[in-house]
Amino acid sequence: MLLAISLAAAYLLFAARTNAVDVASTKLNVLFIVLDDLRPELGCYGKDYIKSPNIDRIAAQGMVFNRAYCQQAVCSPTRSSLLTGTRPDTTKVWDLKTHFRTALPDVVTLPQLFKENGYFVQGMGKVFHGGFNDPKSWSVPWVNPKAQVYALPENQELNSHKPAGEPDGDGESKAAIPGEKEPYAAGEIATNRLNTRGPAFECADVPDNAYTDGKVGDLALAALRNIAGKKEPFFLAVGLVKPHLPFVAPKKYWDLYDEKQIQLAPNPFRPKDAPEYSIIEGDELRMYHAIPTGHLSDDLARQLKHAYYACVSYTDAQVGRVLDELDHFGLRTNTIVILWGDHGWKLGEHDAWCKHSNVENDVNAPLILSAPGMKNVGTHSDALVEFVDVYPTLAELAGLPLPKLLEGTSFKPLLDDPKRSWKTAAFSQYPRSIIATHGKDLMGYTMRTDRYRFTVWVDRADHSKVDSTELYDHQNDPQENVNIAKVPANAELVQQLMAQWKRGWQGAKPPVAK
Repeated sequence: MLLAISLAAAYLLFAARTNAVDVASTKLNVLFIVLDDLRPELGCYGKDYIKSPNIDRIAAQGMVFNRAYCQQAVCSPTRSSLLTGTRPDTTKVWDLKTHFRTALPDVVTLPQLFKENGYFVQGMGKVFHGGFNDPKSWSVPWVNPKAQVYALPENQELNSHKPAGEPDGDGESKAAIPGEKEPYAAGEIATNRLNTRGPAFECADVPDNAYTDGKVGDLALAALRNIAGKKEPFFLAVGLVKPHLPFVAPKKYWDLYDEKQIQLAPNPFRPKDAPEYSIIEGDELRMYHAIPTGHLSDDLARQLKHAYYACVSYTDAQVGRVLDELDHFGLRTNTIVILWGDHGWKLGEHDAWCKHSNVENDVNAPLILSAPGMKNVGTHSDALVEFVDVYPTLAELAGLPLPKLLEGTSFKPLLDDPKRSWKTAAFSQYPRSIIATHGKDLMGYTMRTDRYRFTVWVDRADHSKVDSTELYDHQNDPQENVNIAKVPANAELVQQLMAQWKRGWQGAKPPVAK
C-alpha cells in the first residue's frame, strides 16, 4: 500500500513538472482590450467612486502605468500610432480620414506581427478607427456588430436628422460634408453639424446587448469558445467603444451612481496666459441635441459626468464577461492581458469637453498590463511610458522578432522593476488649423517630463517658426492652470526644455540596463 502511494506521489510530481515545462515552452496568448475616450479615472487608479471592478481585476494581477501617454489625443491618430509602433509624423495620420497604409503601405501592424509568427489573430469592435480596417492584420475577417445608437424611439427619431455624410452608430465620422475641410479631426465642427445628432446621453432599462458594447462582448465570448479548441496561440483584439459619445448605457449602470454626489471639475476655466487656440471648448459634444455652446451649467455638467461614469461601468462589465470566459477555459495562466484607453478626455476641465488638445487630461490615458510570471502584481509604475511602447513590449513578452520601423521602447524591464530609471520624457502632438481666423496652420508638439509639460506650437510647413510656447509645472500646478513660459525667471528653464524638446524622443530613451 505504501509503495503504491509513493508511486502515485512520484507520478503526480512528474506530471506537475512536465506540465510546468509545457506551459513554459508554450507561446503566450494575448488578450488586447481597447476602450474609447477612457480617462485614467478608475478604481485601480485610486478613484474609488468609480465602479470598475473588472478592469481593477486586471490591475490586481498586473501593473498599472500611472503616466502613460498617447501620441495624439484623437481616435485614428492614436490607434494608428500604437498599432504600427510609430508616431503620427511617421504614419502621416493626424486626422480621421487618412489610412496609415497611405504613407506606410508595407508596415507590419502589431496584430499582423503575431499573425505572421504563427498566431491565430482575430479582431472585433473598434480596434482600428471607425470604418477603417486592415485585412492584413487578421487571420479571419474583422467584425463590427450593428446596433442602434439609442434604445429609446424618441432618441432614435432625433438622431435620424443628421446631415448627409454623417455615420450611423458610435464613433467618429471620416466622411466630410461638402465645404468642410476636416470632420473635427482638430476638434472644430462645421456649423451645419451642431445639434444634429440625438441626445448626448441616454438611460434606458435595456439589456447590455441593446447597445454596441454588449454585442462586442457577445462576439468576444463566441471567439474565445472557438479559440479554446485551437492548437495555435491567439491574439484576440476586443474594441469597446464606450465611454465615447453618446453616453448611452443600461439603467442598472446609471443606478450605481448618485448624481448629487458627483463632483464637478475643479478648474472650469482656461489656463492663464496660454494661447487661445491651445484648448477648444469641445465642438464634438455640441453635435448632440440640446448641448449649447459656451460654458455648460452645473446641472448639465453633472448629468454628463453621471452618464460618462455609467458608460465606464457598462463597458467595464463587458471586460468582466471576457475575463470570466478566459478563466472558464483555463486560458488566463498563459495569456497576456493588456487594457488601454486610446486617449484621455476632458469633463469640464479648462471649461472644455472632449479631447483634441495637448493637455494632461487628454494625453494621459489608462494602460494596464498583466503577464504570466510577472514579479510585481498589483503594483503601479510612475515611469513615463508612451503608447508607441506597447508594440515592442508585447512582441518581447511573446518572444517575437521586432520589425525595423519602430519608434518606441519595450517597457518589459519595468514589469520586473517598476521604479527603475526610465524615459526622461513622453511626446504627444496636436494640429490646430486656424487659417480662417488667424491665418495659421499649426502643430502643437508637447513634451511631458517628470515635472513639466512643455508645448511648442510651430508652423506646420516650417517647424523653425515658433508661434507660442506653454510651460506647466506639475509639482506646483498639476492641473495645468497657469502657463509660466513667459515668466522672466523661467527663461533659462524654457531654454533647457527647448533643447530637450529638440532632441526629441530619440534623446529621451531609457538608459541601457547594465
